[in-house]
Amino acid sequence: MASGADQFLSSFNRIEKRLRDELDNPRNMGFSEMVRRLSKSKNINVRRAEDDLLQMAQLRNAIVHEKIGENFVIAEPNEWVVNRIQEIERSLLAPEKVMPRFAKRVTGFEKHLPLPELLKIVAQKRYSQFPIYDNGRFLGLITLRMLGYWLAKESLHGEIKLAGRTADELLAGDGKRSNFVSFRQKQPLLKSRNCFKKMPCLRRY
Repeated sequence: MASGADQFLSSFNRIEKRLRDELDNPRNMGFSEMVRRLSKSKNINVRRAEDDLLQMAQLRNAIVHEKIGENFVIAEPNEWVVNRIQEIERSLLAPEKVMPRFAKRVTGFEKHLPLPELLKIVAQKRYSQFPIYDNGRFLGLITLRMLGYWLAKESLHGEIKLAGRTADELLAGDGKRSNFVSFRQKQPLLKSRNCFKKMPCLRRY
């Protein structure tokens, strides 16, 4: 079995290669500077692990440059450090994706579905929000709040008549709109979570 130092260095080298790849292989840029640059820019995983990575860079230098002998290193990573750098490596090289963790069957309605039929299904299934599609193409998301606003607005004209009305009319009003954002299935999970932090008005379904 490889020593703690060997395991640490193997993960460190793979992380360093990933950082260089993300920065288009910059010349004369050390590990710590790459960490700082990526932390300030686009890489959420690097930002979360910045402090640990900077400390690990010092440990790596002690292991590589301050050997007392061929088989003796002055600093031997403990189990926590080895596990932590391997955890960081996994987050950078194989970050968890939105799918399949949040795989969920979603019931939606086509835009030409008669409103009486849609309302019957919503009442029976007790849906709190549901998407509207145009031949499978997402048009928008309807929430109970929007539905209530639409019905209230329609009632201003007298008796609400649903005959001949279709699902897409729920999207045509100028009233309440739902807040949502679409994510690619392969988008890193942390990047998706960061969207909610930056946009607190988003609904979490």
